[in-house]
Amino acid sequence: MNAVALRDSAPTDPIHSVFAVPTMHCGGCMGKVERALAAVPGVESARANLTARSVEVVHADGVDSPVLVAALAQAGFEAQPRLAVEAPPSAVGPLLAPLAVAGFACMNVMLLSVSVWSGADGTTRDLFHWLSAMIGVPAIPIPGRSEFRVPIMLPPRVRRNLKEFDPHVVHVSSPDVTAHRAVTWARRRKLPVLASVHTRFETYPRYYNLAFIEPFVEAILRRFYRRCDALVAPSESMAQVLRDQRMNYDIDIWSRGVDRENFNPGRRDTAWRQSLGFADDDIVIGFLGRLVMEKGLDVFSDTIDQLVRKGVAHKVMVVGEGPAREWFTARLPHAVFTGFQGGKDLGRAVGSMDVLFNPSITETFGNVTLEAMACAVPVVAAAATGSQSLIDDQVSGRLITPGAVRQFAEALRVYVEDPALRAKHGAAGEARSLDFSWDRINQAVADTYVRLIRQKAKDRAKGKG
Repeated sequence: MNAVALRDSAPTDPIHSVFAVPTMHCGGCMGKVERALAAVPGVESARANLTARSVEVVHADGVDSPVLVAALAQAGFEAQPRLAVEAPPSAVGPLLAPLAVAGFACMNVMLLSVSVWSGADGTTRDLFHWLSAMIGVPAIPIPGRSEFRVPIMLPPRVRRNLKEFDPHVVHVSSPDVTAHRAVTWARRRKLPVLASVHTRFETYPRYYNLAFIEPFVEAILRRFYRRCDALVAPSESMAQVLRDQRMNYDIDIWSRGVDRENFNPGRRDTAWRQSLGFADDDIVIGFLGRLVMEKGLDVFSDTIDQLVRKGVAHKVMVVGEGPAREWFTARLPHAVFTGFQGGKDLGRAVGSMDVLFNPSITETFGNVTLEAMACAVPVVAAAATGSQSLIDDQVSGRLITPGAVRQFAEALRVYVEDPALRAKHGAAGEARSLDFSWDRINQAVADTYVRLIRQKAKDRAKGKG
């Protein structure tokens, strides 16, 4: 195996902080904010977001928030810390330790991800060095959606690194340009390729008035996935969709686990709820996720309108950030927006909900649904991929026809008005969540690696290449 040894120590990662800057109102303001922060010693970068009226700052650990707030005040902008930015959960991270423990002394695994890895902590980062499982490639942000960085090429330096690493199997995790080239690279060397499916990209155009191109997007995805030897999908419902779309027929399940230290019924925090303005007897309907239209924000807000018209007493809490926050805030003027929450703060936010409402139809698994279930919070969700594999309808939650606003509203009304049913379905959901262990889940991927390598070896022996 051509992997390098673990380093004794790793340099301290820079801190990512977000500051609310409510008086920032134009492009000129954005420039002033970014320049003021960039002038502070220890600041690596500052990126303003006019839609969210915020700025993200990457800085050294020794640079305190008051210093950054003072720099903004000197430039004429009042600001306050929102919270530290944490990378969104990745299905790749929890896989690394089991792979290392399993040893793989005879096998190299090359992982190409959707973007340069930025969320690894010390242990995971060192494991990446040990396995050489991540090779950074140039990536650019999507215009208007800076949270997405798309790889654009597989440069000569990366190709040399891949050749030196000499993998036995290639695992790609997003059907982007770099992944296409990585598959070509692997096939020329007769290496098996596994693709993991994380997002239903073919459904996105409809949320931007481009539904007519969805068949074209699906055709592109089909061409990509058929070039791979096998796929892993996060749920059986998603695997069936892939089969129905003729993407591939060799599909295993790579589900998702849940961190029980962060997500459990004990995470409910009445004092925190009160700090947000919720009374102890308020029934809080929660939304959790990126604030983008493809998460079903329109259906969520239309459903809340239905509850208001029916006179159903409730409160709304929105957990997350994204480019559609301004739109969502205007549609839900009485909701409480907590902004991004991560780690233990996220567990507290989810555990403090009374019902989670997840109307999205673009999920391949539905991490937010599983996290709520682990907290014994009943879930009302669209009967779509992901949630269908998690929720037992009318046992641990409700599965409603996608987009059926009145049915969503009725399901929520029942939970709001029936505390015994909330408790019963919440307990059933928590029991179901116990099935999702990272060790067992990741073993399935490891088994798939071994199977593909053995199959490729047999094919070579038979002269099939």
